[in-house]
Amino acid sequence: MKLFRPRATNRAGQTANSPLDTPLNLLRAGRFAEAEAEARAVAASRHWVHNDAYAPVALELAAMAVEAQGRHTEAAAEYDALLPVFGRAFGAEHLRTLELRSNRAQTLAGLGRHAEGEAEFAAVARAASRGTGPRTARLVAAARNGLVFALNGQGRYSEAEALAGESLAAYREDDQFSLVLRVNLARSLSGQGRHEEALAEAERADTLWHSLPEADRRLQTGAVELALATALLGLGRTTEARARATTAHDACVATFGPDHRRTVEARELPARVDGA
Repeated sequence: MKLFRPRATNRAGQTANSPLDTPLNLLRAGRFAEAEAEARAVAASRHWVHNDAYAPVALELAAMAVEAQGRHTEAAAEYDALLPVFGRAFGAEHLRTLELRSNRAQTLAGLGRHAEGEAEFAAVARAASRGTGPRTARLVAAARNGLVFALNGQGRYSEAEALAGESLAAYREDDQFSLVLRVNLARSLSGQGRHEEALAEAERADTLWHSLPEADRRLQTGAVELALATALLGLGRTTEARARATTAHDACVATFGPDHRRTVEARELPARVDGA
């Protein structure tokens, strides 16, 4: 899953204004094309600032907005270009650089480059686990979730299940990070033909999804429905599976557009229902 950073605070503990506030808020609101344009404008406006930290992060936000619009190959290229920039600006193992690497790895895995995604997620998780604090814990959870996703993508379902279970035990917050871990755990169970267990896990994810803030729910649009549809299909409950897939597709089109990988998966799933 993609990582969004909180706003900075000043020494008095007050929230500090940032040129990144507008594109970040647009991203959270699901206004991805506007977020991309605003982030690029921020980066362009600061090209003259020596050693500026805002410009590269603005370009990362632009890449995230590109990804959310379903332009996955373009997003991967933008992340590739940003890697050396972040390394110079922040350092190879700075949290910002590790977050960029995690976002890039998610894009690679989403493009079917699962082995590359697996290697990068594992490296990010190792590096991040040496740190402390809630932001580091969220990064570790995100990287481990990405690793579960990449393992599922390679058909290594029992490994994915084990890692998802370990990660959920280590990360005890009921937030979007535990949500996506539960979704990918359900997928690993479906991959092993354990559809009743997968359905139960997907239903737990659904309950958690409804408890999240709207911005966090929006970013995971369709994910739970697809996990539910896959489990229902495995159980032979084809009418319910088709309904869930249709709901996921309509929501993903409205949120991400027709080319996003989750929209495509939801569009293809009814064909699997028909062939069941």
